Amino acid sequence: MSLIVNLGIAKTHLLAKKRQTFVAMMGVTFGIGMYLLMISFMSGFNEYLEDTLLSSTPDIHIYNDIKSDYTHSILDQVTDTAKVINIVYHPKPKNITPNIKNPKQIIEDIKSFDNIMAVSPQLSSQVFYNNGPVQLNGSTNGVNILEDAKLTGLYDKMKTGKIEDLLKVDNGILLGHGVATKLNANVGDLVTLASPQGTSMSFRVVGTFQFGLGTLDNVRSYVSLKSAQQLLGKDNQYVTDIDIKMKDYTNAKSLAASFGSKYGYKSDDWETANASAMISINIRNVMTVVISFTLLVVAGFGIYNIMNMTIQNKLKDIAILKAQGFAPKDIMQIFLFQSLTIGLLGALLGLLLGYLMSTGVWNLPFPKNEFISITHYPVTFHTRHYVFGIVFGMMTTFVAGLMPSLKAGKIDPVAILRG
Repeated sequence: MSLIVNLGIAKTHLLAKKRQTFVAMMGVTFGIGMYLLMISFMSGFNEYLEDTLLSSTPDIHIYNDIKSDYTHSILDQVTDTAKVINIVYHPKPKNITPNIKNPKQIIEDIKSFDNIMAVSPQLSSQVFYNNGPVQLNGSTNGVNILEDAKLTGLYDKMKTGKIEDLLKVDNGILLGHGVATKLNANVGDLVTLASPQGTSMSFRVVGTFQFGLGTLDNVRSYVSLKSAQQLLGKDNQYVTDIDIKMKDYTNAKSLAASFGSKYGYKSDDWETANASAMISINIRNVMTVVISFTLLVVAGFGIYNIMNMTIQNKLKDIAILKAQGFAPKDIMQIFLFQSLTIGLLGALLGLLLGYLMSTGVWNLPFPKNEFISITHYPVTFHTRHYVFGIVFGMMTTFVAGLMPSLKAGKIDPVAILRG
């Protein structure tokens, strides 16, 4: 028979059982809708977390990994050990400085690589913040603020003040939002920083920033590299860290290993620095895929059951069609078209439902927290998720309808009509 005739019969079957057709279609709709809601919300949360990690952690971090060496002692100077036994108990480590030697040459060499976006020399140190009677333990980073802003996206993290003011004001400082809150310090106030060596300097607050991570916002501040060197009593070549931002951060691991062997310093990529957080992200991604896949497969089984019931109810119709000359492939086309129609309409409605639910979650206000900068729940709207949803939905319904359709094509009309 012609394809048009087969499609007409399939249409008649679908409209004759409107309630059954609607239930099957809703199974696909809710399966794809919930898949899109879950994948959009979980990917949005993971992207927010990854963005926070990337902004707070350089793509590559080069530093001098200080290790105490107890292999040498004053006993090495003893030449005659045959007559005297000398023992040193509890040796003290040597005073080793954590600075990087020849930082300017290393930075210039790093900038010659094509994939490098920004390189920021830093001087990191533990400090005590003092503002009147309030004292707070934390850390400060002496940086080239314009280069460091490229690394951390600091422009988007500013709550008060401007980054450029750090260059305009002598001994200016940018405070983490948590530090500023605890010190009750506002833009224009003076705070005192004391180094572990006992030296102290006064700095004027020119702005506050917020990364959304308490481990940073509650302890960190930024000053100019020159000011940090003055605070610690170091020369203008003293640098403890070199942070690198890449154009494509996916290659950070291999490049970090190359830098480590080339310059002789510890070189960590962003994945290594955030290994525990990356594990949790990967686990959530796997859980999201598994649950989403389950939702779509359950919808497919619903269609399979409905198509099986439809065939059982249409056995006499199938027998009559075969007696009139319909071939097995015609019978298969009729029922397969019903399944694909249900899948297509359900998938399209599922895309709409998923988009509406995702938009609703995206518009929900996030619970207020002074250390978290987001105002709404993070949700993504990636085209690939919607394409995958409709393709997988159609594939599921095709497989779910194919097996009953093949069964319908093999039915013996004589046995059915004889009862």
